[in-house]
Amino acid sequence: MGTSSPMPEAPAPPTAPLSRGARLAAAAVHVYTALGSVLAFLIVIAAVDGDVEAALWLGLVALVIDGTDGMLARRARVKQAIPWFDGALLDNIVDYLTYVFAPVVLLWTTGHLPEGLPGWLLASLPLLASCYQFCRVDAKTDDHTFLGFPSYWNVVAFYAIVLDASQPVLAAFLVVFSILVFVPIRFLYPSRSGTLRTLSLVLSAVWAVTYAVLLVQYPDPHPLVAVASLAYVVYYWGVSFYLTAVAARRRRQAERTPA
Repeated sequence: MGTSSPMPEAPAPPTAPLSRGARLAAAAVHVYTALGSVLAFLIVIAAVDGDVEAALWLGLVALVIDGTDGMLARRARVKQAIPWFDGALLDNIVDYLTYVFAPVVLLWTTGHLPEGLPGWLLASLPLLASCYQFCRVDAKTDDHTFLGFPSYWNVVAFYAIVLDASQPVLAAFLVVFSILVFVPIRFLYPSRSGTLRTLSLVLSAVWAVTYAVLLVQYPDPHPLVAVASLAYVVYYWGVSFYLTAVAARRRRQAERTPA
């Protein structure tokens, strides 16, 4: 007795092209992201001119843009609207300029790095380590974490300047964090991580406020504001270690589960 042939699958309905307005909205989001490159340039100019406060305020604006452009990109469906434009690559370019290159220049111009060869070597550590980090295809994991220290050198520079860290202390942080770029710790991605996402977003906003308050108080920050600001840093690292432990436990369970 013969078998009946399988029914052919119905073709997927064609995706309706997005309107011109939708494409313009997506292009506007990409322009919004690209503004970070201009901010990086202005940060460097301010650093060279010795206007530290202006450089740090511009850094805060860059943080706000980076913290909101992803949400806007998802709402505008930029991949569907402009499929030939790589928004992720644009984001990486801008982040390298604003999170790595400009902050290192600022640390150099403010005298937080030693002069001569030792200073050049210390400055090269985050620059080179972040080149590696930004080129890793798995730098952002499937469960929305950062793999390895996510090159927050702008935050390092901010605290080094506002809290007036000594050269030896800053040098230690530059070395340790450059090494952590290569260590597979899963760092919190506040705007994407499912774990404690709402709490993380609220605390991130509070941290941004403390950033602004510390800048207003600079060069004499209030100790309580500094402690409140650093409390978020402690929270961030604590959640990151928790996410790393959870991922390791899941990996061990998967290895013990028979195929």
